[in-house]
Amino acid sequence: MILDQFQLTGRVAMVTGGSRGLGYAMAVGLAEAGADIACVSRSGDDEKLRERVESLGRRFLGIQAELAKPEERVGLVDKVVDGMGSIEILVNNAGGGGRFPPEEYPMDQWRELLEVHLVASFDLSQQVSRHMLPRGRGKIINIGSVMSYEGGLNISSYAAAKHGIAGLTKSLAVSWGARGINVNCIAPGYFETSMSGSLKYHPVRGHQILDRIPCGRWGMPEELQGLCVLLASDASNYMHGSIVEIDGGWLSR
Repeated sequence: MILDQFQLTGRVAMVTGGSRGLGYAMAVGLAEAGADIACVSRSGDDEKLRERVESLGRRFLGIQAELAKPEERVGLVDKVVDGMGSIEILVNNAGGGGRFPPEEYPMDQWRELLEVHLVASFDLSQQVSRHMLPRGRGKIINIGSVMSYEGGLNISSYAAAKHGIAGLTKSLAVSWGARGINVNCIAPGYFETSMSGSLKYHPVRGHQILDRIPCGRWGMPEELQGLCVLLASDASNYMHGSIVEIDGGWLSR
């Protein structure tokens, strides 16, 4: 049966930045499909996610780490395997943003954003590959953006990182596809989260963005769940190196 291909029962998913926003929604979607959840977050404030996951009868593991700091990424995947017994799915979602004219962008913040979005995604993918490759199976889902294709306004570090995520996805897929690991990328457009409120409700940019979204609204985090479950499941076994836009039509305009 086709719906059986979407079942994740017995699988462990590690989601970075899962305590809120898009990461929270995707983690809940994976749990609803049957996966146990390990959440890595900077705050470690994962009680809401823990309660939701455990209410579904799934196991939950919370790990506090600042992914922008290389020393805090050491052994993270091993911690998940030690705590949960295995790992079948990795969602590289953690990130942040800064907005400065390029001539004024503080270099420390530029490097930090690149570190958490791009370098950490490769680091954790490399770590998880050491568990997935011997088993000959695994799913890695990178979170890109419509800015994987565009330049944006005064977000040079974010755009560079998200372009890098697209290239990283394709490169890892080429290297690992024949060895059983599917590496794909979700590229969201504009979604309503606690972090996006300042942009959505900006008196100028908010209207400009909304007017350009063909479906006429911002996305809701829950609308990422189906795509995330697809890429984590057996239903996507022939997908390798795909960058899937979910943007209300933004890139089609």
